[in-house]
Amino acid sequence: MSLLDTLPAGGPTLAQERRLVTPLPGPRSAEILARKADAVPAGVAHTVPIAAVAAGGGIVVDADGNSLIDLGSGIAVTSVGNAHPKVAAAVAAQAAQFTHTCFMISPYESYIEVAEALNRLTPGDFAKKTALFNSGAEAVENAIKIARKHTGRQAVVAFEHGYHGRTNLTMALTAKAMPYKSGFGPFAPEVYRAPLSYPFRDGLSGADAATRAITQIEKQVGADNLAAVIIEPIQGEGGFIVPADGFLPAIAQWCRANGVVFIADEVQTGFARTGTMFASEQFDIEPDLVTTAKGIAAGLPLAAVTGRAEIMDAAHAGGLGGTYGGNPIACAAALAAIDVFENDGMVERAQQIGALLRERLNALAAADSRIGDVRGRGAMTAIEFVEPATKAPDAALAGAVAKACIAEGVIVLTCGTFGNVIRFLPPLSIGDELLNEGLDVLAGALAAA
Repeated sequence: MSLLDTLPAGGPTLAQERRLVTPLPGPRSAEILARKADAVPAGVAHTVPIAAVAAGGGIVVDADGNSLIDLGSGIAVTSVGNAHPKVAAAVAAQAAQFTHTCFMISPYESYIEVAEALNRLTPGDFAKKTALFNSGAEAVENAIKIARKHTGRQAVVAFEHGYHGRTNLTMALTAKAMPYKSGFGPFAPEVYRAPLSYPFRDGLSGADAATRAITQIEKQVGADNLAAVIIEPIQGEGGFIVPADGFLPAIAQWCRANGVVFIADEVQTGFARTGTMFASEQFDIEPDLVTTAKGIAAGLPLAAVTGRAEIMDAAHAGGLGGTYGGNPIACAAALAAIDVFENDGMVERAQQIGALLRERLNALAAADSRIGDVRGRGAMTAIEFVEPATKAPDAALAGAVAKACIAEGVIVLTCGTFGNVIRFLPPLSIGDELLNEGLDVLAGALAAA
């Protein structure tokens, strides 16, 4: 009998409760993780010491029967909830019909339907086109390719604290060395970095932060050399940094005035995560290109570049694509997930989750000066830990609190350039009771740290 034969049903049928029947890892998970150590490279690390066998709602169940509260969603991927019935049914139906033809060989309608949905949903009332890929990094690489082809220029500007992937070009765009870049160079050339608006640490208005960034870009790169500026509307791995009001519109306006392609990397912020379908909507910007992945297909590998039709059409025939890009099973999952986002109240639910998170986390911050900042939008919210007297980043405290939460059956993730941020990315399917219980555990871990 294999492990698959013993799995509990996933999705919403799982009991929505935190339950620890063994210390973590339990014996079965420990056995599986020992096999991982033997079979999988050390570079493929993991955060939570369990072997997952089922998930749904706001719960992940491991091989020992432990039930953990999920406040990470597989890094903002399972936003509609794991094994959502609509997604599972769509995947099963497509798998029974056909699993692959390669869209570049024999096209199929579901790829086109996903493109049409993204053209409609992404910000901007102008003609758009979409190309599908496999991962966020692949989408970013293709967005840069398209921008370079369209402009005939080579230089690209990314921002401090940004994260855009682990491939060679996207490592160059990513700001943080460890663990993403260290020892893996040399990196792709013609990538430059500009200062970000980081209100908690720089104290600048959005307009002043934008002037600082634009001045550096003009002096160190030159607008005439610049193909694209790429930025996450809210930084993800960099620490859920929300730029000051006016920063993003000023950067976008400068790009428009100088013929530079403005790319919004919405891989982590997209698909209702921040309380709007895309975070760009909250900053009143209409990007030339938008990259998406993560929540797009509820856990199946899919990504996209969506943008102005005249820019997207710049690439020659055969210049875009890939064997698996827009796989039909992933497209079926995406269409089902988009249906859930649009018609099952996911945007509103993200707003409700955000309000609950901010209320609870602000109360913790008011009582504990080690929490220097509470920030984010919707169900993408974080706390930054500091030394109270100096505001110096306290990565040790963030790590200790996260480890204690996990040991008590609550999955939380750290992030930030300095490693001192705990981020909250619960599935939008989580209930308030479960979310509050998870935050109770967090409060207890913080008090004990």
